Amino acid sequence: MPRFTTSDGTEIYYVDYGQGRPVTFSHGWPLSSDAWSTELKVVADAGYRAIAHDRRGHGRSTNTYSGNDIETYARDLAELAAHLDLRDTVAVGHSTGGGEAVRFAAQNPDRVTKVFTAGAIPPVMVKSESNPEGLPIEVFDEIRAGVAGDKSSYWFDLALPFYGFNRDGVTESKGLVYDFWRQSQMAGIAGAYDCVKAFSETDLTEDLKALDVPIFIAHGTDDQIVPIDDAARKAIKLVKHGTLKEYEGRSHGIWGDYQKELDQDLLAFIAE
Repeated sequence: MPRFTTSDGTEIYYVDYGQGRPVTFSHGWPLSSDAWSTELKVVADAGYRAIAHDRRGHGRSTNTYSGNDIETYARDLAELAAHLDLRDTVAVGHSTGGGEAVRFAAQNPDRVTKVFTAGAIPPVMVKSESNPEGLPIEVFDEIRAGVAGDKSSYWFDLALPFYGFNRDGVTESKGLVYDFWRQSQMAGIAGAYDCVKAFSETDLTEDLKALDVPIFIAHGTDDQIVPIDDAARKAIKLVKHGTLKEYEGRSHGIWGDYQKELDQDLLAFIAE
C-alpha cells in the first residue's frame, strides 16, 4: 500500500480503493485504518474512492514523538488530500478521527463538502469551568496510566467497554477483542499517550460552528467511551446543517448490526 511523507518528514501509510467521489476515513484512538476495512470495501463497491490513513503515531505510520495533537492530525490529512488532489470530499471520522475530520473540514472548505462522524469527540470531552458536564480529568489520567503501564493488558481490558461486551446480554466477540489489541499494540507509546490529551482536551466548538457543509452525526446511546450527552447532543446544536441520529443501545465501537445500519446511513448520506 502507498505511503506519503508530510511537510515535517512524517511517513503516513494509507489505503486508496476505487474511483469516483473521494471519501476519507479517519480512525479512532488507539487504532489504525484497519478499523475502517469493511467501510473501505462497502464505499468502493458503491462506486466511490475510499481512502483511509494510519494517523501519525499509530498503525504503520511513523511513531512520532511530537505532533500528536488534533491540529497536526488534521494538517496531515489536509496534506494527504492535497497530494492526492481530492475535491468534493466526504470526510468521515470515528471517535478521535471525528475530531480530526471536523477540523480538516473546517480548515479546508475547498476540498470537503460533507462530514460524517460516529462516536466523535467534538465539541470537547474534559470537564472544566466552561464545560461543567464533561468527564473529570481523572478519567483521562487513568487512561494515561493504563497506556504507560502494562498497556498490552490494558488494551484487552479497554476493548470490553469499547464494544459494550461488559453489558448484560452482549456476547463477546473474541475476534474483535484480539483485533482491537492487535491494532492498539501497533501504536507508538508517545502517540498513544499524547493522543489522550488530544481527544479529551481539544475544544472543537469553533470548528463545528465554522462548518458550512452538511454533517451527519451518528452516536450510540450506550457509548461508554464518548458519552452521547457530552458529545453528539451538544455538537448538533453548534452546526448549521446537521443531522443527528442516535443508535439505541449501541456502543462506541462499530460492529455487528450497528455497523450494518451505520454503513447504509453513510452510503445514503454520500448519495444525497
